[in-house]
Amino acid sequence: MKTVRGAWCVVSLVLAIALGVPCRVDAQDDVIGIAIGTKPEAVTIEDLDGRPVDLSQVIGKKPVLLEFWATWCPLCAALFPRIEAARARFGNRVEFVVVAVAVNQSQAGIKRHLTRHPMPLRILWDGNGRAVRAFQAPSTSYVVVLDSAGKVAYTGLGAEQDIEAAVRRVAN
Repeated sequence: MKTVRGAWCVVSLVLAIALGVPCRVDAQDDVIGIAIGTKPEAVTIEDLDGRPVDLSQVIGKKPVLLEFWATWCPLCAALFPRIEAARARFGNRVEFVVVAVAVNQSQAGIKRHLTRHPMPLRILWDGNGRAVRAFQAPSTSYVVVLDSAGKVAYTGLGAEQDIEAAVRRVAN
């Protein structure tokens, strides 16, 4: 297991460098990526049919969980049951959104993947890396939870995140 996690750290670093993401891990409070309390830049990405989606239309209305995801990401697959459980419990109070990164996948490939492995979540396409940069996503399986004012309340990385606790904090 340590070999897989070690390899995943290398893949995460390469992904961050390739996308030009300013990686930041604050050892003092284990914040990964964008800082807690920050209001991210409003960016426009796309749905899987190529239609623009302004994230400011999603963020700031009610709490939101964003997961930076890829079809090839084993940590994302391992994290999915935790996200699905939190969505089942808090889905009426919190918006759950998957942001598919454009690294070794395409919109068509994601659609094919979803026919075999359906995900009852809103899935958006970050084809140009705008959301990755705005949220300083260091890797896939990166989760950001925003409160109803659109400020970052939680960030985490990997399959072992306590998603329910993170969402409970903002699901007043």
